[in-house]
Amino acid sequence: MNPVHTARRNLRHRTIVVNSALAVSLVTAAFVSLASGAYARSPIEVLAVLMGQGDTMDRFVIVDLRLPRLLVALIVGVAFAVAGALFQTVLRNPLASPDIIGISGGASAAAVFAIIGLGLTGPAVSVAALLGAAVVAACVYLLASSSGYRFVLIGIGFAFIANSVIGYLLTRGKVEKAQTALVWMVGSLGGASATDVLLLAVTVAPLLVLVAANAPRLRILQLGNETASSLGVNPERTTLATVVLASALIAVATAVVGPIAFLAFVSAPIARRLARTGSLALGTSALVGAVIVLVADFVAQHVLPETVQAPVGVVTGLLGGCYLIRLLSSPDRLSRRS
Repeated sequence: MNPVHTARRNLRHRTIVVNSALAVSLVTAAFVSLASGAYARSPIEVLAVLMGQGDTMDRFVIVDLRLPRLLVALIVGVAFAVAGALFQTVLRNPLASPDIIGISGGASAAAVFAIIGLGLTGPAVSVAALLGAAVVAACVYLLASSSGYRFVLIGIGFAFIANSVIGYLLTRGKVEKAQTALVWMVGSLGGASATDVLLLAVTVAPLLVLVAANAPRLRILQLGNETASSLGVNPERTTLATVVLASALIAVATAVVGPIAFLAFVSAPIARRLARTGSLALGTSALVGAVIVLVADFVAQHVLPETVQAPVGVVTGLLGGCYLIRLLSSPDRLSRRS
């Protein structure tokens, strides 16, 4: 048998196995999340409630309180993970994450200004975060001139500017508003509601469809700009489309739950390592992102002591920070991936 065909078959087989294992882990984590808490129930009881059975109290706790949080976690996990995979692929840089290149920072700065400077709450803060992320993404792309290296460096500059703006606003705001802003900035699922689930579903789903439609061209672009051009793919248009889609996913997810730290940064590398592939691995990245959010949220809610319970962004920040240190402390690894 042709060695190339054998390698492709083995890769497909491994991808199926990895994705199946991640899917099982995701379902398990979901049931554990729905069943755990002060009002604990068994997975069988949770399943019964989801099928329309159970008493009124069970339905209220599991369906009305816990299920929206779970669904929001799943959707934003997918959105952050796919966006991170797109940025790292199109810019050919493992540091090309929204956390590092300023897009999440732009969303945070705009949201903090809306909370502290304008006294806004609720959906208005989400709209402000959406606009902030969009403005920073547009500025970085225009200044970078389609260069992945410049994109990352300019993005880091915008991230520092955003942090300075946030610091100034926090020092000038009232304590109550500053506390609200800080909770939002860390990234929290505590305020998830059915409305958030609907908003995320109607915005993220079309974006994922567009990502899937753009994926074949992005895979060709991975072969290099000259090769892509010879195969009929416009590198500049494909790069622009990818950056727009990734920025939109980050903006929508951040607008609802805040900038969950390092989720977009670590999901795709973990997915590629599991699948042992250098390709996009968008499906595997999405599953990894969803699993990370669910597990991190469970740890934040139920594993940490009550005196140190923290939003989900704190847990993902610890994970991402450790990965970033490991990446930067291995120059050979960084140069190979860039």
